[in-house]
Amino acid sequence: MNASFEDLKRIVLSYNAEEIDTITRAYEYAKMLHNGQTRQSGEPYITHPVNVAYILAEMHADCDTVCAGLLHDTLEDTNVKKEDIAHEFNQDVANLVDGVTKISKMNFSTKEEQTLANTRKIITGITSDVRIIIIKLADRLHNMRTLQYKTPFKQKENALETMDIFVPFAYYIGAYSIKSELEDLSFKYLKPDRYKEIADKKANLEESSISCLREILEVVKDLLSAEGIPNELKIRTKNIYGIYKRLEEGHKLQDIHDLLALKVLVEEIRDCYVTLGLVHSKYHPINDKFKDYICNPKTNMYQSLHTTVFGPRDRIIQTQIRTFDMDKVDTYGLTAYWDIDKGKARETMQQDLRKKYQFFSSLVDIDTMFSDNQEFVSQVKSELFGNKVYVYTPKGEIIELPQGSTPIDFAYKLGTDVGNTMVYAIVNDKKVPDNYVLQNKDRVKIVTDDLSYGCRDNWEAIAQTSFARRKIRDFKG
Repeated sequence: MNASFEDLKRIVLSYNAEEIDTITRAYEYAKMLHNGQTRQSGEPYITHPVNVAYILAEMHADCDTVCAGLLHDTLEDTNVKKEDIAHEFNQDVANLVDGVTKISKMNFSTKEEQTLANTRKIITGITSDVRIIIIKLADRLHNMRTLQYKTPFKQKENALETMDIFVPFAYYIGAYSIKSELEDLSFKYLKPDRYKEIADKKANLEESSISCLREILEVVKDLLSAEGIPNELKIRTKNIYGIYKRLEEGHKLQDIHDLLALKVLVEEIRDCYVTLGLVHSKYHPINDKFKDYICNPKTNMYQSLHTTVFGPRDRIIQTQIRTFDMDKVDTYGLTAYWDIDKGKARETMQQDLRKKYQFFSSLVDIDTMFSDNQEFVSQVKSELFGNKVYVYTPKGEIIELPQGSTPIDFAYKLGTDVGNTMVYAIVNDKKVPDNYVLQNKDRVKIVTDDLSYGCRDNWEAIAQTSFARRKIRDFKG
């Protein structure tokens, strides 16, 4: 869909009618500044910022964010200055627009240096205001939707950058809908033949499974109605890139247990567990496919009950059960707070980011440790955007670490004092060496002693995370 300003106005009026005049003023200002500029499609350039603002409005973004979406390219592509935007609107809008603006190439001797600096600016923007990365995600999403107008080289270059930087960020803030679409759009340009092959298989699967899914939907709906539980049910199939990844791991299409899913939305957490019992009373579960992400949320705050059952006609169907508020967070991530916590959404987003999202403190540590942009980007990609392991504390809390991490990294993740006083680690009830490589679902206990002699000489070489290495260096003095 190519949204017009009338489309944007319509969606803003549905949730924030009192700010429509300010947003209209931002549109007129952006239209004037971009007058005469065109996109590679031949359309007036203003169509791009309008569509970026529309994507933000779909998330029910606040007025400042929508205005910044409309103005996001003005500092880079027109003669307007940050001070002008602050004067016309306010300092927050000016800061957001500046946050998503590339650093001028005049500041660098090579294109590579400029690219690395801009990548760092995008990545670290989230530390000052999470809305900066949300605007960048909306910007990238619309650019990927219109990538057909770029050269084949640019298509692949943009697709690779999207997979490397923007997909991980969408995952980290929990914006699954954006993450899935960015993955599929990138995959379409990186492996077009494979994309079409899997897209065709997915379409055939959806066509052959729709009656089965509708049947289980009606049965579950009747079960919930009989118990007087208000609900909403949705059907979904796994995205194309998600299917591709599972096939590449050696799975057969019919063995992908979350290929087909029924989403059940209810009002209360208690109703989630009642619903789980009702589903299991009708359809037999596959025991090792049950996950309770309500009790143990994912590290990006995703919450849901997952159970995979044998549905009608022997179809394997995943059922995801969550509250309506959980579904907003699970679909849109931190941006869901624009709906859930209207007046204080920005403050809540930033506060939760600092306190609840494990990647945030790691990002701050990497930013502190690496002044060189190339080293910074390389460390972020390996430590934050690379493969992960998820291990448990003795209390069942989930700790996220980069693949290859050791008990030393785990200990410092729990706290500096835990790391500095660690004597040894017990993994799955067995004592392990300091250089043991942690695996998914390991249960890890750190044994400490306040009188221990502290970090060993080889720990810095063994540790994988920037935080652990920094704390070991600090201890050594």
